[in-house]
Amino acid sequence: MSAHLTIQQAGPAMSLQDRGRPGYRALGLTLGGAADSAALIEGAALLGQSPDLAVIEMAGTGGIFVADADIRIALTGAEMTANIDGEAILWNASHLLPAGAKLTIGGARNGSYGYLHVGGGLDTPVVMGSRSSHLACAIGGLLQTGESLPIGPDKGHDTGMTLPKPDRFGGGRIRVVASMQTSAFTDETIERFVTTTFRRDARANRMGVRMDFDGAGFATEEQLSIVSEVVVPGDIQISGDGAPYVLLFECQTTGGYPRIGSVLPCDLPRVAQAQTGAPITFEFIEMEEAAALQARYLKQMKALPSLVTPLVRDPAKIRDLLSYQFISGAVSATDNPFEEV
Repeated sequence: MSAHLTIQQAGPAMSLQDRGRPGYRALGLTLGGAADSAALIEGAALLGQSPDLAVIEMAGTGGIFVADADIRIALTGAEMTANIDGEAILWNASHLLPAGAKLTIGGARNGSYGYLHVGGGLDTPVVMGSRSSHLACAIGGLLQTGESLPIGPDKGHDTGMTLPKPDRFGGGRIRVVASMQTSAFTDETIERFVTTTFRRDARANRMGVRMDFDGAGFATEEQLSIVSEVVVPGDIQISGDGAPYVLLFECQTTGGYPRIGSVLPCDLPRVAQAQTGAPITFEFIEMEEAAALQARYLKQMKALPSLVTPLVRDPAKIRDLLSYQFISGAVSATDNPFEEV
């Protein structure tokens, strides 16, 4: 029998996510998947497993979880308060969750989305090649209190591992390239767009994030004549009230709002993770530079397993202390180590 992870208390916006469902856009279904794709790769590196496995995505706050067997877990994404049976545990690290122990994950200290990974992944039914919930298309849904999720076979054994803390929280500079209607905006409008400090609006979900700002809205004279066409995650649509919306992975497949630019895929997790009120600015770069930045980002993601290191921990507080190898080889209690044989 496989192990199970039971949700004793579910936060208001928890869902099962993986890398989504590529290949269905022509049928009206966008990619979906984790809002912060980098967090999937980080958790996989910490547990030494595939980033394709399903995890629990927690928006804003987590919940209370109990497993019916000893399992490995990792915590990535927006840092949240976390403890096992009242003992605080570190974020961006892997831990042993003993059978029956209570894992409590609270509110986010930074960012918007936190992730709970388990060794072996969450082994729920596959729908159209993915286990992720696509909330906008009613595939799956939010996780509820009392749900028990099956866990797949875990081929790893290491816990107490960590990664350097990422810096994609708190907003900041977002790099964009020109989109389909960028040339329709005047030079003055583009200049005002790149010199404005936006704020991540509270009006945001897995489909997209609205940008709040001071001053007049943004517009183009051609916006009423635009025919609906394909849109993709990262596109920055200018809505009817002049506010920019950055589309995320559950965005619609087509749209008729003008797009002033498109966020680089490597910067999209930074947009998704920006907490309400976080400052955001946009910078246009050329496509050649964008391609180089994206290639470098993918290389960095691939190299994450090499950056995993053991946590420095107090032995008195290590639950799985006996699983560590402290002695390698054997020594004599009577022989003089300085005496030549």
